[in-house]
Amino acid sequence: MIQSRSTTVIALSFRESVVFAGDGQVTVNNAVMKHGAMKIRKLEGGKVLVGFAGSAADGLSLFERFEQKLQSYSSQLGRAAVELAKEWRTDRALRRLEAMMIVGDHKSLYLLTGVGDVIEPD
Repeated sequence: MIQSRSTTVIALSFRESVVFAGDGQVTVNNAVMKHGAMKIRKLEGGKVLVGFAGSAADGLSLFERFEQKLQSYSSQLGRAAVELAKEWRTDRALRRLEAMMIVGDHKSLYLLTGVGDVIEPD
């Protein structure tokens, strides 16, 4: 079976600023199939950045769900992150998604995983 995956996304938060970067690579086994994948998106008019690593289709599904959570919780980044992690952990279909997300704004940065982790770095 061919296993496809996407790779590196990083974020840096410093003095009420946040920056995300991604390598843009999509690989199948050991071959790089694409160099310009968009793994980082802007939400809320550019105030929130979201990036993913893992399966591209799964990452895009998570982008959509996170955007819905942001709208549901009035752009409260932390609350939206926790609610997405809870849904991701408990929903049968979402549990199978193979991706990780990093979300941030000028105040906060969070790493979200499918096992329910919501990690805010020091």
